[in-house]
Amino acid sequence: MSVRIGISPIAWQNDDLPDLTKAYTMEQALRESREIGYTGVERGQRMPKDTKGLRAYLDDAGLALCGGWCSGNLLNNSVAQECKAIAAQVKQFVDLGAPCIVYAECSNTIQGDIGTPVNKRPTLSRDDMKAYGAKLTEVAKWSADQGMPMAYHHHMGSIVEAEADVDALMDGSGDALHLCFDTGHLLFGGGDVMATMNRWGHRIHHVHYKDIRPEVVKDVRKNDRSFLDAVIAGAFTVPGDGCIDFGAVSKVLKSLNYNGWIVVEAEQDPAKAPPYEYSKLGFETIIGHCQEVGLTVS
Repeated sequence: MSVRIGISPIAWQNDDLPDLTKAYTMEQALRESREIGYTGVERGQRMPKDTKGLRAYLDDAGLALCGGWCSGNLLNNSVAQECKAIAAQVKQFVDLGAPCIVYAECSNTIQGDIGTPVNKRPTLSRDDMKAYGAKLTEVAKWSADQGMPMAYHHHMGSIVEAEADVDALMDGSGDALHLCFDTGHLLFGGGDVMATMNRWGHRIHHVHYKDIRPEVVKDVRKNDRSFLDAVIAGAFTVPGDGCIDFGAVSKVLKSLNYNGWIVVEAEQDPAKAPPYEYSKLGFETIIGHCQEVGLTVS
């Protein structure tokens, strides 16, 4: 059993806030990620779009494709329509040997709207979530049949944000739908990281190690700030710089015989948190915790 350690290039190249990271290039992100020791990177919007070009781009950097975001629209689409909409990304990820497609419902999310407080995010009733989960299971089954597992990313500002939302989605969906477990988003959403992890460990297929700064999160909630305001203010950070006990998280992964990717995803203002310095801290923190609990890193 072993894990691999990857990173999202979002610290160097923020897709939602491009002006925040305009001093950095994707090439720098990949070069520095590999120099630090990361062996994989999640797909960024400013990477080549075509499969041949993306393969060459990643090969040149010495990095594997360790997943990537997929914007879902299943609340508006039928199952057939949604499968057709994501088919090209699914095929590309299969061709490039990615571990999963990281799916999140984005049809009504407010995560990209800097003018809308994160406190006003959309919600579904338990019954509506059950119906949504049933549809999503069918999409996940189709994706798995193509050779690509689907892992759902619970995310601030979306219909699946809080611990209760994760519970409702997992309860309402079948095992074909996996979970992308994101520590930072869960805690920002008011959830219990360890309890949720223990409850749904058997569904976890992909893990984001993301830390938070509690005082920033508290201010965002209290003063009705948006998700993007939270990012700019520094709500998120890397393991080793926030409040989450990643030793405990790593211990659970060990008990689950987890052998997938651990991915650092920590978007913040690079003027306040230099990407290389913080990404190196995140990597070294993860390596230390893996050694402590006996998780082999390959």
